[in-house]
Amino acid sequence: MNNEMALTESTYYILLALYKPQHGYGIMQQVEALSKGRVRLAAGTLYGALNALCDKEWIVQLPGEDGSRRKEYRLTLRGLDVLKAEIERLRELVANGEMILGGQNHD
Repeated sequence: MNNEMALTESTYYILLALYKPQHGYGIMQQVEALSKGRVRLAAGTLYGALNALCDKEWIVQLPGEDGSRRKEYRLTLRGLDVLKAEIERLRELVANGEMILGGQNHD
């Protein structure tokens, strides 16, 4: 992962939701639950993001059952590395904010 690249909140939650294989509707539900309703993905947005993440090889579409339109996805090792790097980046952001603010309220 490029150290200068930050994930969007939607991408972060999609990758997080795919730690265990899921289908699109399950991803949408888990993203909404994890974000406490702040991130809601429309189907078109989700599937566009899933296609882009497949192109980056951060996730992979699993083989489906014959005749089924239901697509299931899972995180790849590369995607897991990207997710871990983003978590580390976010930790640094929080640590720097806490260091500067020192836990104090500023009026």
